[in-house]
Amino acid sequence: MTTYDLIIVGAGIVGAACAEAASGAGLRVALVEPGPIGGGATAAAMGHLVAMDDDPAELALSAYSLRLWEQYAQLDDAEFSRCGTLWVARNARELAAVPAKIERLAAAGLHADYVDAAQLYQLEPNLVRGLAGGMRVAREAVVYPPRVARYLVHQACQRGGHLHAGRKVAALTSDGVRLDDGTALSGPVLVANGVDLPQLLPELPMRPRKGQLVITDRYPGVVNHQLLALDYADSAHGDADTSVAFNVQPRPTGQILIGSSRQFNVSDREVSLPLLRQMLAQAFAFLPALRELQAIRIWTGLRPATPDGRPYIGPVPGRRNVWVAAGHEGLGVTTALGTARLIVDGLLGSTPAIDPAPYLPDRAITGRAA
Repeated sequence: MTTYDLIIVGAGIVGAACAEAASGAGLRVALVEPGPIGGGATAAAMGHLVAMDDDPAELALSAYSLRLWEQYAQLDDAEFSRCGTLWVARNARELAAVPAKIERLAAAGLHADYVDAAQLYQLEPNLVRGLAGGMRVAREAVVYPPRVARYLVHQACQRGGHLHAGRKVAALTSDGVRLDDGTALSGPVLVANGVDLPQLLPELPMRPRKGQLVITDRYPGVVNHQLLALDYADSAHGDADTSVAFNVQPRPTGQILIGSSRQFNVSDREVSLPLLRQMLAQAFAFLPALRELQAIRIWTGLRPATPDGRPYIGPVPGRRNVWVAAGHEGLGVTTALGTARLIVDGLLGSTPAIDPAPYLPDRAITGRAA
């Protein structure tokens, strides 16, 4: 039996970030992944690095992570593109909410600018006429998540970490894990396997939230910023079975990525044409120019969603030396690095940079308010 300081189940962006952070702290790490590195929700993600301010705990984790992402701004493997985020207000009522959003972001150490209608069209000439303005967060960015995950795992392996590729954790044991080929690994375990979490930790509620994305051929200059409607959080953090929201993103390749949709109670990977039409109609309403572009691929993915919308990060109550980092829904890429630091600080008994209490998984078991 081989003993490690940390055995990580899952090599998506969160598991990969935890492996890199743990190995960087001097821990001997094992990483178990049955499929491609970053091949699940990570491969299906938009890759936005964006702060959401509607929940204080989510904002704290997002802001912390965004600061950590700066170390990868010059890394070719990250395909880091500082396009900035432009939140779009359809009317005066939505625009009136912008100053409060700017204040909340400022309190978290993030700078945003108020944008009036004239400035909006200077920044994005192809937006539909008649919008009221918005808010610009110039330093936000996008990355290509699978490449980042592979880079982070490579860094961990360079420091002595071991990747058990093509292997699945069959069971948690009293002192580690047992793999599907019978191999036993000993040491503290971190479960970071996204929507598959209930297979190993059924006491932690988790359900998939399906999404669909469309990417176009190369059209440089049609969109300059990541664009979101100011009511985006109503869809992203709502509990409706089905919803769509305006989210369009320029990729460094010149392609345009179009989202976003959310579906509960659906776990297949098939494209839903009715929902796709609804999602595209929303995008065309803001950016009519998209109607003339050629789409080259459509795909789906499953986001891991917790009942209260906050991820599980920390030790699992009732299980000795078992930790969890899962349930980040649509913010897994943004918050991966902050999540990893919280896990490593917890393992080492170090003082964390932000309060870990809102993310502790005991709330799902004890009924503690998030």
